[in-house]
Amino acid sequence: MNRTRVFTGSPWEPVVGYCRAIRVGNRIEVAGTTAMRDGEVVGVGNPYEQARFVLQTIEQALQELGAQMSDVIRTRMFVTDISLWQEFGRAHGEFFRDVQPVATMVEVKALIDPLLLIEIEVEALLIEETEKG
Repeated sequence: MNRTRVFTGSPWEPVVGYCRAIRVGNRIEVAGTTAMRDGEVVGVGNPYEQARFVLQTIEQALQELGAQMSDVIRTRMFVTDISLWQEFGRAHGEFFRDVQPVATMVEVKALIDPLLLIEIEVEALLIEETEKG
């Protein structure tokens, strides 16, 4: 099967050797995505704004691969302070309230930049119209 990749210009993509998202057949995987734009952290100190920015970045990557947020079947949220779960969850709910994918949120010791509060990865599955029934 062909692999279609999306890159977002993250400074780590070429160094680490990964892409933002990849589509193989009807399956799409989006790599852990953080609130970085042009090498700078977006929404410093604001868990809600960081989560929204991350989800907007993920949405753009999905769209480039022919999918939308309603195709997402799983999200994983890695957060540096679980006590902020309501702010992360509020942003997640704005994007997935009607979709309701399975979701995981876990606290981690740190992310790649100490100003980052959340990293999100998603899995999406494109279903043929005849299968949606």
